[in-house]
Amino acid sequence: MTNEATRIAFSDGIAEIVLSRPDKGNPFDALFNAELCDHASRLTSNPAVRAILIRAEGKYFSVGADFKWLGRDREALPRLLKEATATLHSAIVRLTRGDAPVIVAVHGLCVGGATALTASADFALAGESASFYAAYNRIGFVADGAGTHFIPRRVGSRRATEFFLLNETWDAARAAQNGLINRVVPDDALLNEARALARQLADGPTRTYGEMKRLMATYMDRSIETQLEDEAQAIARCAQTDDCWNALQSLIERKPITYQGR
Repeated sequence: MTNEATRIAFSDGIAEIVLSRPDKGNPFDALFNAELCDHASRLTSNPAVRAILIRAEGKYFSVGADFKWLGRDREALPRLLKEATATLHSAIVRLTRGDAPVIVAVHGLCVGGATALTASADFALAGESASFYAAYNRIGFVADGAGTHFIPRRVGSRRATEFFLLNETWDAARAAQNGLINRVVPDDALLNEARALARQLADGPTRTYGEMKRLMATYMDRSIETQLEDEAQAIARCAQTDDCWNALQSLIERKPITYQGR
């Protein structure tokens, strides 16, 4: 597909998805959602991809929904939203279930679905300029993009309720304090920090990361018996990987460990 809302770069195991419509504020609309879904499908199917970094160009990370697109046709709006969320939600699921860790690097304003995307990532770094705005109920919407799944898990149900229902804006420091993001870094260091983290993760045991991601995604929804059995099955699958066996042998022989992602 021709990418107009994003661009993608791949180098040495790291894929970067770049929100690339800075003149429009990098909105979440049908075009962006479709492209993100396509990227998620392709990247999570490619074993050479060992880390995924999502970042944005321009003044803002994303202004969220495109109001002009939403406000064109009242009768068509429910259908448009179902179509748009179908691709956005598929992208979130595929990124969440995939092996490669996902890092989001946020600067400037981050609104609505972009905040949900931040919460869904395995790691979230924010520049000092970043701010996270709920936005949904201002136009009478509930959260989408797995916002109601991931944000309560990151920040707790009380804070999530305040964030959504009171339509709050959190600066980077408060977002870190509440657990929405991992840490705050200077704006001019954000990209370097995010790329360094992506490099660290891309050099690790990718399939093991995937097993851990999937266990972490389900822990709140399962009984302890089910979760323990899932852990047993996952660790057994890890034991079948080259990375696991080679790491064990390297430790026994006191050699440096090198992971190949398989």
